[in-house]
Amino acid sequence: MKWDELEEEPCSMARTIGVIGDRWTLLILRECFLRTRRFEGFQSALGITRHLLAERLKKLVRQGVLRRIPYQESPKRHEYILTQKGLDLYPIMMAIVHWGDTHMVDVRGRPLLHEHRKCGKMFDPVMVCSECGEPLSAKEVHVHPGPGARPASEKVSLKKAKPKARKQAA
Repeated sequence: MKWDELEEEPCSMARTIGVIGDRWTLLILRECFLRTRRFEGFQSALGITRHLLAERLKKLVRQGVLRRIPYQESPKRHEYILTQKGLDLYPIMMAIVHWGDTHMVDVRGRPLLHEHRKCGKMFDPVMVCSECGEPLSAKEVHVHPGPGARPASEKVSLKKAKPKARKQAA
């Protein structure tokens, strides 16, 4: 697999990584979910170069994750708003946050707390089965090929080729 061809792979993980799989894009998305919308706001919050930020925002717009909407005419300026496709990344972002809150916090504790507006309680995100509602763990899931899977004849072998034997000097 080549990094710039991930979006073409018959693998949902690889295709997703092709869109959101670098650190700046994930941090831009974090800011979007924290209600940052303007270029200057992203740059200020992240300390990212203008060139890199513009490149990542263009990609997210091209992929349909963000919409670019003008908010000022002279000079022309835009806001970046999450589309439904972007909003659908929320469970992924919360899973990353939860992992960080579990494994990467320091003695001060979590940097942000999340409150469910409906019940008013602070919460931890959980992943549940869409069919029975039970919590999921990796040990309780079995994966089967889907209709978009690569045919067995085209699968890439992940095993390393055996090194060739070297000729010994006479």
